[in-house]
Amino acid sequence: MTEGRSRRPGPRIEEVARVAGVSKSTVSRVINGEKYVSERSRQAVHRAIALLGYSPNHAARTLAGSKANAIALVISEQGSRVLADPFFAGVLRGVHAELAGRHVQLLLMMNQPLDGEDQIAYLTGGHVDGALVVSLHGEDPLPRTLHETGLPIVVGGRPLAGGSVPFVDADNFNGALGAVRLLISLGREKIATIAGPHDMAVGMDRLSGWRCGLAEHGMPVELVAHSSEFSPECGALAMEELLRRAPDLDAVFVAADIMALGALRVLQERGYRIPDDVAVVGFDDSVLASTAVPPLTTVRQDVERFGRTMTWRLLAELAGEEKLPQSMLLPTSLVRRASA
Repeated sequence: MTEGRSRRPGPRIEEVARVAGVSKSTVSRVINGEKYVSERSRQAVHRAIALLGYSPNHAARTLAGSKANAIALVISEQGSRVLADPFFAGVLRGVHAELAGRHVQLLLMMNQPLDGEDQIAYLTGGHVDGALVVSLHGEDPLPRTLHETGLPIVVGGRPLAGGSVPFVDADNFNGALGAVRLLISLGREKIATIAGPHDMAVGMDRLSGWRCGLAEHGMPVELVAHSSEFSPECGALAMEELLRRAPDLDAVFVAADIMALGALRVLQERGYRIPDDVAVVGFDDSVLASTAVPPLTTVRQDVERFGRTMTWRLLAELAGEEKLPQSMLLPTSLVRRASA
């Protein structure tokens, strides 16, 4: 680890609150210029910021009234996965479209090993006015940490860490529920699922929708294989596991189109006819769905709209709009093709 990577990103909001003798929420209100803060507390926060050298971060820049005229899109994945998954390309198109004509630059950041503190230091160092964060794993503290510094932030997908960070998400639960209801309406009786990663809300919510759909009809919910990531390779491994456990399954709901490609390949290699023997439904309606063999029935989420909505929410906050929604849930719909 280099010396630069081991360096802390500077004083945190907790330290400002401790020195000022106020709560973190009071510091955040002062940083964001909100009302309902006593003059005594406001002055104490300003003194603490000056004393601790908090000036390099976004908080001091906000107090000074300057702008970077730039936002960051932070994708919490390795670059190789980002470039291989059309979901991220769709999000980027949506972000770019919403920024068109606004004279705001976009900075794209992807995870690199050991760079967490450097990333936080950069984002809070005056280079951007706000951040969009996508593809969080587990209770990643990044959104909360950035939010506590006063940097406006919007998360793509429900953050497992909770808190008051604004987010935009697709209706993953009801999308998966609709997929299962379709399979049941087609007479399928042994419906499995390839679920997304354990540590991502998107995987959890789609799995919950699948379970709910089966429970409505008193059907068993044991045929679950979890994928460690959204990729064709992991989809193939999960499909092989399901076939070992239940070679007579007649349908599978796959939590992402990119994993469904691997599942389709395994089924075809094993001699299963699609959809005659096994019906397959994916999720996303990416370009992969329409070009799959056979073309994939899937749950459509408008990924570009997802990117545009995140960007709109962030820009609205930066423009000072009040009473903005804390969370926004975008609808999904079924797209019928040849696989089910």
